[in-house]
Amino acid sequence: MSNFVAQLFDAMTFLSTISNEQTAELASARFDGRIVVVDREEQIEEVCRDLSAQTIIGFDTETRPSFKAGVTNKVALLQLSTHERCYLIRLCRTKLHNALLKILSNPRIIKIGADVAGDLRSLHALRHFHERGFLDLQHIVPAWGIEEKSLRKMSAIVLGQRVSKAQRLSNWEASTLTPQQQMYAATDAWVCISIYEKLLQTEPLTEPKFEEVISDAGAIKRDAHKLQEQSSKHMERRRRVHHRKPKERIEKQQ
Repeated sequence: MSNFVAQLFDAMTFLSTISNEQTAELASARFDGRIVVVDREEQIEEVCRDLSAQTIIGFDTETRPSFKAGVTNKVALLQLSTHERCYLIRLCRTKLHNALLKILSNPRIIKIGADVAGDLRSLHALRHFHERGFLDLQHIVPAWGIEEKSLRKMSAIVLGQRVSKAQRLSNWEASTLTPQQQMYAATDAWVCISIYEKLLQTEPLTEPKFEEVISDAGAIKRDAHKLQEQSSKHMERRRRVHHRKPKERIEKQQ
């Protein structure tokens, strides 16, 4: 382990910035749960049943890149991740179902991502809905002294792991997503949860701004206090699960 990596793990506070060279020294973040590709409408009900039971999910989208000036493609993939499962919902194959909109509109489920407003604009190009419960890591990390805004560098600073961007410009409307695309997409959504929870376990330097990200600020009131309270309750539940004995956790899952 290099001196820099050792310093990163030993620090009591987070670095404010990190270079590309330092980020490249770190191990890659990889989602080790189950990846579920959703490309048929009959899968949606089971997916939403699982997501509805969560208190927090990772959120991201992917769009097939356009290499022509002024041409933008529609969003092709919606990623919603729990700690154990990541759902890759192929919006180029199935519609943005009402059941999914209920998840995106549920203020009791925290949806955590990076550059959330851009992802929401892409989804609104498909269907209009009133998003609730969205938090953006880019708005939160300054409270911990972090100046970086890219997911790759936020992950490097907070988790000591880099997020690969090798598949970012691949074809997200391909007939079949490659294993590399699936891992990339799942990791991007899941790592947002990991960053968020690590932040909440660390003392901030200033008061975090837990503000909802919404596209229509005049329609929905931002409720920072409620989101902060939800975050605290979520972490308390995670601590109780973590401190249960392994046998007890298995029995609870069954």
